[in-house]
Amino acid sequence: MQITPPHQAPIAAVPTVVSLQGESPARAREAAKQLALEYGDYQEAIGLLLVVGETSAWLELDGVKVTAQFDSAAMQHRRKGGHNEMLGRAVGLKADRKPLIWDATGGLGRDAFVLADLGCQVMLCERVPVLAWLLDQAVKAAAVSGADQVREAADRMSVLAGDSKTLRATAGAVIYLDPMFPERKKAAAVKKEAAMLQHLADQVDDGEALWQWAWDQPVERIVVKRPLRAPILGHCRPAHSLRGKSVRFDVFTRRLEHSS
Repeated sequence: MQITPPHQAPIAAVPTVVSLQGESPARAREAAKQLALEYGDYQEAIGLLLVVGETSAWLELDGVKVTAQFDSAAMQHRRKGGHNEMLGRAVGLKADRKPLIWDATGGLGRDAFVLADLGCQVMLCERVPVLAWLLDQAVKAAAVSGADQVREAADRMSVLAGDSKTLRATAGAVIYLDPMFPERKKAAAVKKEAAMLQHLADQVDDGEALWQWAWDQPVERIVVKRPLRAPILGHCRPAHSLRGKSVRFDVFTRRLEHSS
């Protein structure tokens, strides 16, 4: 589970790396070096921070904290939710079929972890270097979790730092898209988290460009997570949609011509 060198996409907010007070700064200094970011003092640094402790790490802005953690109580609760079954159906998961998933908008990796927990191999692609780093650290932490299922899911996850639109997805994979959209309605806590992620990125995701990239890949299934009442992405209607209380999964399928 090794992370590739970060893709140098422009970002609007560059975090300062600081070490967690009372803990060794070695891991924080190594993160700053790996990400080519400034290392600062927690008491004096302002703006967006990447706070790194000996075993923990998170992004912090104006008191709001965002992290990727796959063995948290929230994720354990999420693993038992009805949303998981719908997500599994959307990617074509069956008892005898566990598809390879190319998560083109990795983010904080929550849906990716659920899919890995359901038995799929998952490649998480994230274009913002610091988010890719947090994802990679979260996968490594999950790999030594005290919970067997968490370790097994982590073993099915790989992180790739880069913009999916500049890459070629693995042939035969199911592409999963969950772009950041400004029109998505969120609860207050989720709004703060989304604002943090958008503060990091140079812009919200261009959903149409992502969808077109996905359509150009050698895959037969594309799944797009959308706000329940948001318009469909792309130039064709999905084969079908699965609807939850606040989101839906649009499933696009096509048959590729295979060379003999």
